Amino acid sequence: MTAILSLDTSTPACSVALNIDGVVLEDFRMAPRLHNDLILPMVDQILAQANLTLSDLDAIAFGRGPGSFTGLRISAGVVQGLAFGADLPVVPVSTLAALSLEAFQKTGKNNWLAALDARMGEIYLGGYHVNKVEGHYEIHSLIDECVVKPDALSKLVTDFNGVGSGWCYEEILSMLLPESPSHVLMDLAPRAACIAELGLLAFNRGETVSSYDAMPTYLRDEISWEKQAPRIGKR
Repeated sequence: MTAILSLDTSTPACSVALNIDGVVLEDFRMAPRLHNDLILPMVDQILAQANLTLSDLDAIAFGRGPGSFTGLRISAGVVQGLAFGADLPVVPVSTLAALSLEAFQKTGKNNWLAALDARMGEIYLGGYHVNKVEGHYEIHSLIDECVVKPDALSKLVTDFNGVGSGWCYEEILSMLLPESPSHVLMDLAPRAACIAELGLLAFNRGETVSSYDAMPTYLRDEISWEKQAPRIGKR
């Protein structure tokens, strides 16, 4: 049995999921500014639902960003503490890749331009090709993660679909891009269930880090994160 716990607090959504040999349990809530209060009780609840403890897990995955600065700090801090206390490896997962996987699951369409609203008139952007072959997901980066202004997208991609809150600039983007997206799913938020799916793929490839190196990805250079000794003990 391979069991991966995952969590995400990178947007106003707060979610926790458990992937046990491909069977996924998830608790997903839209809870702006309540992540700090909800995330640990949600972890306890989903583990209890599966009759597991942290020591039964193989790894913990988390949405490492990009996303809300505060939200990413919360998830990274919680994951560092849980993984340290249970001596588990960590799998950092791109929130933009998770968005693209969710959009593929909903539509079956392969090419996605994932965009999250970065405020200050900018968006976090990443492009992905998603597929499912013989029951297994495959995801490949088409455009490296970056933070840009919407008017910087005019020659980036063709034959794509849009997903994420960054498409609040859809009117601007549609005028600037070489063609309009076939689908736009602006209301989707990164989900721990998709992070768990991608986390399992990465875990099977050996792409894990220690609890000390479970770091958020901000993309903006002026934002820094100091590693601290985990403050959450064994649960």
